[in-house]
Amino acid sequence: MAISSYKVQDIPLKNTPLLMLKDFFELTKARLAISVVFSSLAGYLIAANSYDFSIIILLVVGGYCMVGASNSFNQIIEKDLDALMDRTRNRPIPTGRISVSVAFIISVLLTLTGIVILYKINPKTALFGAISIFIYTCLYTPLKTVTPLSVFVGAFPGAIPFMLGWVAATNNFGIEAGALFTIQFFWQFPHFWALGWMLDEDYKKAGISMLPTKKKDKATALQTVLYTIWMIMISIFPVSGLTGDLNLSVFSAILIGIIGLVMLYFSVNLYTKMTTESAKNLFTASVVCLTLVQIVYVIDKIYIWT
Repeated sequence: MAISSYKVQDIPLKNTPLLMLKDFFELTKARLAISVVFSSLAGYLIAANSYDFSIIILLVVGGYCMVGASNSFNQIIEKDLDALMDRTRNRPIPTGRISVSVAFIISVLLTLTGIVILYKINPKTALFGAISIFIYTCLYTPLKTVTPLSVFVGAFPGAIPFMLGWVAATNNFGIEAGALFTIQFFWQFPHFWALGWMLDEDYKKAGISMLPTKKKDKATALQTVLYTIWMIMISIFPVSGLTGDLNLSVFSAILIGIIGLVMLYFSVNLYTKMTTESAKNLFTASVVCLTLVQIVYVIDKIYIWT
């Protein structure tokens, strides 16, 4: 999502440092990148028994670089499609505020910087960061105009950040990191199908369909309900004690269950009403609910398990 609302005609002939910074933030989708970094930080806080602030800084900066690189590569590949859609036509590349060559240099520099920084934490963190960029850029982005299954492919890099924090703290990918990955993996579907529902007409201008049936129909809405249920189930599963060192108290599991039911309410609301407004509500609820779930996990770890 763009973080800037200024329009092409509002830009002076001579760029200022502030406008250049705004274009950089828009190219790297700063708000999205910050939310992804938040997920990584939550995963770290859940995993670590003591906090190393140098690692936290490396995770935040390296994580932003990796997400920013993915978003920048995405906009290079989709520059012609972005020009066709209302919500993206004022992005830096379609408007010419940033050239493709400059955007490519930025993308490469962010990739290399991000990998080096994450490697300083541990090699596994850098590896998963690199895998995330590759899948997002080389698989998910090209598939968007080919098949709605692109959402399934995109869910893999989208689910990496939460578990990346665990890997950064422990240098280990086991059942704990896998559980965190699965929570965010299932969350992706109602989140992006709600977005796809909201922007279906705009996406169609570029030949993109994010919806599983390519239609705003009952089958699509039903799938948002089902994936929300699966997300709730895996979110509270660590209370069972079967996820290794990833623990969850009964109280926190109940709280997360309630948060999940709120998101489920909005998913069912989309199924019953089939409106753009209900899709917007689900999209907003999905962002808030995931954030709250991650916060509950962090608080549970700090105040109950340490």
